[in-house]
Amino acid sequence: MLQEVDRGAIRAVAVSSKPTAAEESYMPVFLAGKLAAVAIASSLGVPLYETTHQAGHVRAALLGQETLVSESPFLAMHLSGGTTDLLLVRREDGLIGEIDRIGGCDDLHAGQFVDRVGVRLGLPFPSGISLEALARTAGDHSIKLPSSVKGLNCSFSGQETQCQRLIEGGAEESAVAYAVYDCMARTFGKLLTNAFTETGCKTALLSGGVSGSLLLRELLQQRLKHKLFYAQSGLSSDNAVGTALLARDRFEHSPR
Repeated sequence: MLQEVDRGAIRAVAVSSKPTAAEESYMPVFLAGKLAAVAIASSLGVPLYETTHQAGHVRAALLGQETLVSESPFLAMHLSGGTTDLLLVRREDGLIGEIDRIGGCDDLHAGQFVDRVGVRLGLPFPSGISLEALARTAGDHSIKLPSSVKGLNCSFSGQETQCQRLIEGGAEESAVAYAVYDCMARTFGKLLTNAFTETGCKTALLSGGVSGSLLLRELLQQRLKHKLFYAQSGLSSDNAVGTALLARDRFEHSPR
């Protein structure tokens, strides 16, 4: 890989060394990347900046909107197949600082909800794009899955089970698909409303693959008065760009 780039142009190396900033956060797969990053930085004699997978998603979503999402702290949501986290993000000298999880989902994550229903409907995995396309064809919006929210926490396991039963009972597939997005929008709308009230924040930034759904964005914004910000097209599920940006930010602000 290094043979294909100008080694002299590399000023620093960045790596996601664990999933989130939580002390207990750990996945073995991150060790391989960290070991490679340590070796590369050492061989080039450049600084190594460690960050987290989650911080990379938040920073990627912030790209191009740094001045719009300027308050500190601000709210963020990380919505993916493995994470449904409500976050409080602090900025330090304009940089992404501490990221604290203040709520979210602890049973079935948003991406899992989408994929399990999608696969049950015979759609390819991952199912987000296909399920959203199916949902947009729905003429029946009458199915209302319960929105399970308590304070800053939510649940999707019961709703997924209800979808399975609806499908088994012969419900219109497009109506079930739409119900999934409607349920997520109502759920996230309640979570964010509660979080805005509790924290006093005025803006929220949504990141992660699930947040890339235009249907979810439309339905969610209809339920909120506060301004929501999202990643640029193609960056909702990106982590590498965000990780690189975090390292660049720290490199440019470091004394040399």
